Amino acid sequence: MIRTRQGEPLLSVRNLRVEFPTRHGTLVAVDDLSIDIHPGEVLGMVGESGAGKSMTGNAVIGLLEPPGHVAAGTIHLAGQPIDPGDENVMRRVRGNRIGMIFQDPLTSLNPLYSIGYQLIETIRTHLPMNEREARERAIALLDDVGIPAPAERLEAYPHQFSGGMRQRVVIALALAGEPELIIADEPTTALDVSVQAQILGLLKHLCRDKGTAILLITHDMGVISETADRVAVLYAGRLAEVGPVDAIVRDPSHPYTQGLMDSIPRLDTEREFLVQIEGSMPRLSAIPPGCAFHPRCPHAWQRCRRERPDPLPAGDGRAACWLHDRASAPPRRTPRGDSHGR
Repeated sequence: MIRTRQGEPLLSVRNLRVEFPTRHGTLVAVDDLSIDIHPGEVLGMVGESGAGKSMTGNAVIGLLEPPGHVAAGTIHLAGQPIDPGDENVMRRVRGNRIGMIFQDPLTSLNPLYSIGYQLIETIRTHLPMNEREARERAIALLDDVGIPAPAERLEAYPHQFSGGMRQRVVIALALAGEPELIIADEPTTALDVSVQAQILGLLKHLCRDKGTAILLITHDMGVISETADRVAVLYAGRLAEVGPVDAIVRDPSHPYTQGLMDSIPRLDTEREFLVQIEGSMPRLSAIPPGCAFHPRCPHAWQRCRRERPDPLPAGDGRAACWLHDRASAPPRRTPRGDSHGR
C-alpha cells in the first residue's frame, strides 16, 4: 500500500555518496546524487558502464558489497528515513516495501527449489498468509506476469523455464510482498527483442494498474524512451541531467546526453558513419577536476576544467553543465555529427 501524501515522492534520495576504501585511497562510486520517484512513476537511470547506476540501486536497497558503503546522504521511503547500513531495518524493507529485479534471473532463483516453493516462501515471509492463501496468491502472481497454466507451473524448476519466462517469475517474486517500489537493474539485457518488449510492457502495466514506482536501471536509451516517464543520466557517479523523458530525448541539455542520443542510429537521417563520444569514462581513481565530462566535451571551456557544476535549470529539467549558467556561459559550439541541429 502506497503511504505517501498527495504530491510527495515515494523515494527521495538526497546527496547520496557511496565510497570504497582501498589501500591507495577512497574511491567514490556515487557522488552527491539526489533523485525523486513518485508513486506509479518509472524513473529511468541511464549511463555508460561505471557511471554508478547499479551502485545507486544497491545503495537504496542495502545490497552494497563490502567494503562499499553509504558515506553520506539520506534516503526516505514514503517520507520515512531508511538506513541502508542497518541490516535489521533493511530486512523489513527489502522484499516487503522495495522489490528487486536483477539482470540475470538465475541470480534471484534457487535452482534446487521449485518456483512455487520459492514464491510461497517469499509471500509468507512478507504477508500474513497461511499456506493455502499463499499458494493462491502465487498462482495469481504468475498469471499476472503472463505465465501460461500458472497452477501447473508452480511445481516446475527454474531450468524448465525459458529466459523470458524466468524473468517473469523474478518479477512475480519482486511483487510477492506488495512492494511500493521496484528497482529493476538491467531487467531485459539478456533477452531477445520481442521478449524484451513484453517485459517492458509488463513493467508499465504494473505502474499503471498497481501504482508501483519503478527505478529502471539500463544503458539503453531506447528502453528508457519506450518505458520511462522521467530519466536521470549519470556520468562518473554524478547526475548529469534529469527531466521528462520526451523532452530529453527530443532536446537533451547536457553534452553527454546529447552524445548518447547522437550515437543512436536513426532511420530518418542518412549517415555514412555512426557518431561516437570521443574517449572513455574515467576510472574512479582518476576523476578529473571540475566537470568530470570536460575531457570528452566539445563545449568545454576554462570554468569546466576548474569548477564542478551542480544541476542547473535547463529546459524542462536540470543539467549539471555550465552552459546553463546564463551569467557566464560562453557561446555553444556545434559538435561534429550533431543531429539535433544545435
